[in-house]
Parts: sequence; structure tokens; C-alpha cells
Amino acid sequence: MVSWKGIYFVLALFLGSFFGSIFMLAPLLPLMCVSPAWYRWITDRVVATWLTLPVALLEMVFGAKVIITGDGFIPGERSIIIMNHRTRMDWMFLWNCLLRYSYLRLEKICLKSSLKCVPGFGWAMQVAAFIFIQRRWEEDKNHFENMLDYFCDIHEPLQLLFFPEGTDLTDFTKARSNEFAEKNGLQKYEYVLHPRTTGFTFIVEHLRDGNNLDAIHDITVAYPQNIPQTEKHLLNGNFPNEIHFHVQRYPVKALPTSREELQLWCQKRWEEKEERLRLFYQGKKYFDATGRSKIPPCKSEFRVMVVKCVSLLYWTSFTLAAFVLLYLYTFVRWYFVIVVLIFVIQQKSFGGLELMELACHRFFSKQNLRNSKRS
Repeated sequence: MVSWKGIYFVLALFLGSFFGSIFMLAPLLPLMCVSPAWYRWITDRVVATWLTLPVALLEMVFGAKVIITGDGFIPGERSIIIMNHRTRMDWMFLWNCLLRYSYLRLEKICLKSSLKCVPGFGWAMQVAAFIFIQRRWEEDKNHFENMLDYFCDIHEPLQLLFFPEGTDLTDFTKARSNEFAEKNGLQKYEYVLHPRTTGFTFIVEHLRDGNNLDAIHDITVAYPQNIPQTEKHLLNGNFPNEIHFHVQRYPVKALPTSREELQLWCQKRWEEKEERLRLFYQGKKYFDATGRSKIPPCKSEFRVMVVKCVSLLYWTSFTLAAFVLLYLYTFVRWYFVIVVLIFVIQQKSFGGLELMELACHRFFSKQNLRNSKRS
């Protein structure tokens, strides 16, 4: 049954992303046509302010406790984050970890392309230059290559979240994974799915060749109680009481060099995850008895608390102010309608703002190349 907590959570996130896209991000869109690099630098920081809101709501309003063990992060480093996909909400819960150990503005997510059609959320994800995929490698390969080349060209630090399993863990997906294991003589898993290694190895090789990779962060996520499998569970108020993250950091120099060895390396990490999660769920439900990461967070708990308080205050006030402005001023309503039409039309015409950003970058790159040849 739908609960007031779930409605409040989803509505707060939706309205924040919806009005944020219209009143905070839309005015920055023309900068894309002037300097894609500066557009990316500014919009990353604006989007990051919204990413603190789910963290604040989960921890301050709904009382979720976050426990992070293992190696932690070195703040600001360029990395690929690989994580088991326990629920459809894992990518959002990870922000609770990154707020403490890294910078939210660095994170990009590989996610299914249908999400870019969602008003508010999808628009903000397009502006943030998330990598939308079709889950068909023949169609995704060129887009991956173009996006990764772009991030390497503009020299912006990148932490790319990628789920090698491809989908979240359910009875149906586990059955498919076990069929795959049986056909290929592999171990059947209970707590994870067998990873798909093609995309993983491609990303590692591309970022490594572009000198834009410092490490891989292998994260195992677990929920001792109240596992919110889908958005519907959140609407029903089924929020996790605790979220456990276990982080293992692998420097890029420690990674295998060949593609075949990288595939085996990834498969080995998932064998370890299966055993780690088995011990977690069948034992005392913690990854490490100390409950602490070996590397201390880059932000104190007091600083994190201040960020969460400011986020709740700002986004609540911002949403209310947006409604007031729409009610009071005709020109604001006209602006609102025009921007919504721009977001809808550009997606139907060009496929998304991230693709327009790539096109602008290519244009300026060609112009710079021509100017350098003339000089």
C-alpha cells in the first residue's frame, strides 16, 4: 500500500529534478554552443547539488544508516565503479557512499536509454551526460566510444558507475543467470548474477588508453533488512534500514593488460562477491566487524550533516519558490512552457542533450584543428 513517506520521497525528488532542470539547468544550455568544456564543468556542479537530496532524505528523514568498509576512495581520482545490482535503486543509494568518500560531481552512470524520456529526472541525466545504453552491444559500442573519447578530451575527472550484471537481481534474472552458468559449466550464483564482461573490458581499455583512469573501485552492496527492489517499494515506504558498502580499490597498474585476462579478472571479482554476500546474509550481516573503512572519508560526519541539512532546506525552499513564481508571474509561466517544449523537441529531434553536447564538442574540435593548421 502506498505510504505518505513514499509519496513524499518520490514527489520531493521529482519536483526537485523537474524544476531544477527548468530553472537551474535550462539557462545554462546556450553555454554548450560556446564552450562544451565549460558547460560540462558548470553543469556537473549544479547537478551534484541535487544528488545530495536523496542522501539527505534517506538518512535524515527516513533514518537509513550507511556503513562503508574496505579500501574506501582516494578523493578525486578517476575510476570505474563496478557494483552488484541488487535492486533497481542501487545507483541512487551509492550517492550516500560517494558523498563521504568522493565528489558527487565526478560520477557518471551507465543506464538504460528509456530513462532519458522521464521528465525531470531524464532531462537532468541528459544534462549530466550520463551514458544511456540500449543493452545491445552492437548499438551501444559507438556511443560508448564517443562518450568516453569526449571525457578524455575535456580532461574532466570521471568516476563511471557500471553494472556488469546488466540488470538487477530478481527470481527471473537469477534463473536466466543460472541457465547461462549451466550451459557454460560455471558456478550457479545465489546472491549475484554472472557479469557481462564485454562492456567492462571495453571501458577499461578505452579509458586506460586515453590516460583517464587511475583505479577500479569494486563495490559490494547489501541490505540487511527492507530491500527496496523497485520504485514501487519506495512508494510503499519500504526504505532500507541499513545500506552496507564494501569497497575494494584496484590501481590501474595492477590490472591485467589483455582483454581475455580482464574478462577473467571481472569474473573472479563476482566469485568473491558471491562468497562475501553469502557470509553477509547467512552470518551477522556485516562485511567487516569494525564497521569502518581502511581509508577515512574525505568529509567529516559533521560536514556531511551540514551538507544534508542545507540540501533539505534549499530544495524544499526552491520547490516552493518555483510554485509561487509560476502562480504570480505570467512571463514565468511562458518561460516554463517554452523550456518544457525545448526539452521534449530536442529529444525527439536530436536524441538527447548529451548527443547535442557531443556534436558541439566535435564542431569546436574541428575548428581548433583548422585554426592550428592555418597558424
